[in-house]
Amino acid sequence: MDAPKVPRANPLAFTPWPVTLITSVVYLAFVIPLLVVHHVLPSAPSSDPNGLDLTEAWSDLQVLTSGYRPYNSRQNDKIHDWLLQRINEIVDSAPPATDDEKHPEVFVFDDTLSNLTSARDNLAVYFEGTNIIVYIRGEEDEAEHWWEVPGGRPKGKGGVLVNAHYDSVSTGYGATDDGVGVVTCLQLIKYFTTPKYAPRRGLVVLFNNGEEDYLNGARVYSQHPISRFPHTFLNLEGAGAGGRAVLFRSSDLEVTAPYMRSQHPFGSVLAADGFQTGMIRSQTDYVVFEGDLGLRGLDVAFLEPRARYHTDQDDTRHTSKDALWHMLSAAVATTEGLVSDSSDHFEGPARDDGKIASGSGPKAVWFDLFGRTFVLFELHTLFALSVTLLVVAPLVLLVTSIYLTKVDKMYLFRTSVRPEGSLELLPLYGDRGFYRFPFLLGVPTAVTIGLAYLLAKVNPYIVHSSQYAVWSMMVSCWLFLAWFVSRVADFARPSAFHRVYTFTWTFAVTWVLQVIATVYQDRYGLAGTYFIFFGFAGTFLATWISYLELFSLPRKSEYANQLRPVSRRASSYGSRVGASDDDEDGGEEDDEEPTESTSLLGSGPRTTFANYVRVNTHTADAEDEEHTKDVNVYGHEQRWSASLPKWLWVLQFLLVAPIVLLLVGPLSLLLTSALHQVGQDGSSSLFIYISIVAFTAFLLSPTLPFIHRYTYHIPLFLLAVFIGTLIYNIVAFPFSDSNRLKLYFIQEVDLHTGLNTVSLTGMNPFVQDVAVGLPSAVGGNVTCKPFGDRTRCSWAGIPAHVVSEDIPLDEWVSLEISRSTDKPRHAQLKVTGQNTRACKLLFDSPVKNFHVADSAYDPRFPHTTPKGVNEIRLWSRTWEDTWTMDIEWANPDDTGHDETLSPLTGHVVCLWSDYNQPGAIPALDEVRQYGPSWIGVSKVADGLVEGRKAFEIN
Repeated sequence: MDAPKVPRANPLAFTPWPVTLITSVVYLAFVIPLLVVHHVLPSAPSSDPNGLDLTEAWSDLQVLTSGYRPYNSRQNDKIHDWLLQRINEIVDSAPPATDDEKHPEVFVFDDTLSNLTSARDNLAVYFEGTNIIVYIRGEEDEAEHWWEVPGGRPKGKGGVLVNAHYDSVSTGYGATDDGVGVVTCLQLIKYFTTPKYAPRRGLVVLFNNGEEDYLNGARVYSQHPISRFPHTFLNLEGAGAGGRAVLFRSSDLEVTAPYMRSQHPFGSVLAADGFQTGMIRSQTDYVVFEGDLGLRGLDVAFLEPRARYHTDQDDTRHTSKDALWHMLSAAVATTEGLVSDSSDHFEGPARDDGKIASGSGPKAVWFDLFGRTFVLFELHTLFALSVTLLVVAPLVLLVTSIYLTKVDKMYLFRTSVRPEGSLELLPLYGDRGFYRFPFLLGVPTAVTIGLAYLLAKVNPYIVHSSQYAVWSMMVSCWLFLAWFVSRVADFARPSAFHRVYTFTWTFAVTWVLQVIATVYQDRYGLAGTYFIFFGFAGTFLATWISYLELFSLPRKSEYANQLRPVSRRASSYGSRVGASDDDEDGGEEDDEEPTESTSLLGSGPRTTFANYVRVNTHTADAEDEEHTKDVNVYGHEQRWSASLPKWLWVLQFLLVAPIVLLLVGPLSLLLTSALHQVGQDGSSSLFIYISIVAFTAFLLSPTLPFIHRYTYHIPLFLLAVFIGTLIYNIVAFPFSDSNRLKLYFIQEVDLHTGLNTVSLTGMNPFVQDVAVGLPSAVGGNVTCKPFGDRTRCSWAGIPAHVVSEDIPLDEWVSLEISRSTDKPRHAQLKVTGQNTRACKLLFDSPVKNFHVADSAYDPRFPHTTPKGVNEIRLWSRTWEDTWTMDIEWANPDDTGHDETLSPLTGHVVCLWSDYNQPGAIPALDEVRQYGPSWIGVSKVADGLVEGRKAFEIN
């Protein structure tokens, strides 16, 4: 007799090794490329592309970053002059035009006339600009010099603005904030002055000065006549200090479309939602161009590493030609698309508020795929698809369930089945596995949330330098616990319906999430929830497949009849309880028709509890015996599962996991990179830990329908990873030389008493440890007090030398006050500062109104607020200038009676921000020399040194 055939191993079977290997390979196949794309920049070309010169751009960046260049510094003036020289060199060296080409006209404006007074909240600013503007006339632009005519306005379809700011902070070289943007603009001039690439629409390139100090350069640009010409814009910025240049904000679909030309697009509309909802509080010139001037455009910026942002590590040593190329290539492609546009998309009706009539476009959904492909479509399309799927998906599952019931194959939620003509209920165990999902998702998520709180309490800043140690801890803990819970459940109550029930629960959860996302899409225009829609769509298809699988099962009645020979048939209905198999063979012949004399209890054995238990035990044993014989049944799962397909799980997994990894994976990396170092700025560390937990649950949830089939090898390895990373994350020091903690410096000088107070602001206890260890603070009185979300430590520091030693301290700042004789609450103030061009007035009570002499005013930028202003900042393009202003104030009780006037008190403060002269600010030198290597120094305000005097106007 031949030996029984052993079935060949199915490499796609729903068994431990195929499930473990296939799911692991798929995850690695997506995660590794995502990490590479996120951290490895595309290589710059070995030879210069047409119209561009990368070597020249890199050389320009090195010159630009040779010193600190805040607006209030002599280095800023040098860079201004150097930029004018470089622009003229580029324009003069443009290649000659051929017979079929035309050399575009170029106009360079050195704007040393525009000024503006504006106010927001309780802060007002008077600013004199030194912007440099380059206008490259487009082929379709009018030939007149309309900007030379008072009140002149351009005709035609308008042009394109590209903006970058050439100032830096006083403590940073500004290589990526915004040096790369500036040299990119220089290369754009080089590119579009090449006759071959002459623009169809005119191009305005703005080198604005004063972005770091309240976006002043962009606001004062609005006063130049050429600002009336562009309708669209591209803003180049740096909110980090390297990495990829990210598209993180755009106005609408039509203006975003040209970005699709980029070779290496990168970004997600979710970042734009962060700005819209106020979660991201920092701003760029984008808000001025779009919000105040009414243009439509894009915001492209470097986002990481945040620890180098606004410090001396934002230099060419810590960036690369690859980073330069990433921004430059995106800027050229996007600008070329905008200036080549021939549509009327960017035209709109005339406006009464003075803003540009640039029309409006549909809100967009956009994101990149592996940094190679850019997806762009209308938010309205996403909304329509979301509503449709919310209705269609549950209906499809409902109809499928009804049809399964009609064909007697609905095993879900069925605990037993009654054979035809029988009183006996045979077990189906179809309800097993239904209650697993809440534990599978809840236990790992709850524990990882607990870990998030643990880190936030014990070592809150470890994510600053060890973001992937935190990720590894969360991922390994979550996956191990999910596997452990599933194995316990599978051991206690084995179920062939683990997959279908898990998918059903997942479908319900994602349906609720999709409802919420759809509401936010409709009411608030938030497009960053696109990943929920695609995840919901994949989950629906996978769930539907699980329901369609049930059609492969036998009818429940047929399955029950297959089990009947194993059970005992009752005597009156063909299944005598307790009868032997031999009795059952001839049972029908022995049965007699019951009569009036027939015993009420029948002729068979009495049905007792013992008989019932024996029968059911025999049935269960028989079923277990069948399991051991049927190789198509896994483990101790239900016998009817032998009919289920063995390979469809692969299709289900591929419908869910790649979508989640492809869409949620980049978002998790982008969010982590952007936020993991913001704890030093006073933001909550718990938020980033909870975000990692949420993304971990999203990314690993596709494994839940299959995780009970995993072998123990990977989970036990992850347990070891979890233990190691947990210990590391608890005990490791959170900062390093390459991931430094930023401390914020300021030195305040009381010009009446001569007291020098040096302060460092940062997170406790680190800022206090640094402060008490400095030579000037040793043995002194270091006072540390809360300062917003951070701590400020102050001590008597080394005097600054920002003004010539020949000038007495009380003459560093002068304030002349002239009272009005006919207006009781009016006065004229004249402010002058030595060796500076930045001062400010601080009032203890709000100033109702004020006017700066010779200032321009623009209705788009109100110069006061209904509640008045408490601070007026004054910026001049001339050193040691005198500001003259008239002010009007009101009584605190606002009675209006002159005899009850209260004096107006406050301080006049001048700022010194130039840190390019050795020894000018010894206290800052001391911090940088004697502070530990794991700290970086940044500025806390516009000035590094502030000299102040108190005043009172009676």
